[in-house]
Amino acid sequence: MANTGDIKTGVIINLDGNLYSVVEFGQNKTARAAAKVWAKLKGVDNSRTIEHTWNSGDSIHTVRVEKRNYQYLFKDDTGFTFMDTETYEQIVVQEEMINAPQFLKDGQEAFMIINGDTDKPIGVELPDKIVVEVTYSEPGMKGDTATKTLKPATVEGGATVMVPLFINEGEKIRVNTKSGDYVERVKE
Repeated sequence: MANTGDIKTGVIINLDGNLYSVVEFGQNKTARAAAKVWAKLKGVDNSRTIEHTWNSGDSIHTVRVEKRNYQYLFKDDTGFTFMDTETYEQIVVQEEMINAPQFLKDGQEAFMIINGDTDKPIGVELPDKIVVEVTYSEPGMKGDTATKTLKPATVEGGATVMVPLFINEGEKIRVNTKSGDYVERVKE
């Protein structure tokens, strides 16, 4: 059994029958009272975000999770289909279970987060940074690279990313999937 000392970012906790992922946590200490541990929790099996406070040393129910490599295949009416790269088993998940569905492209690798107790998927994480091709962008102005001015660019998959003025259509860029921000231009 885990206690509040085991709380860290990314841990999955079973709280009142629902699964929550720890987004942020900290301690409140006062001179007279016992220390309290607080956490901002994001629902894994629902879309709620809550804050919860425990007394320091209280027991918590953590959920054992596994990350497995899966490959994105396609999207249809039932959801997004992924294939286990080892067993070739296919799993269909809904869009709300994927951390950045706008950046998915056919054949892309992703991590399926599986509940170790029930062996059911509880989420899909894309790699932190991925390479995508710019499918549409207004042409940049020559010599306009001194400022950090950004322009919208559409990338494969349909997502819009703010990029520097020198990025043109057909170029490949690296994008942070957690924030949706441009990282760098990729030279081949």
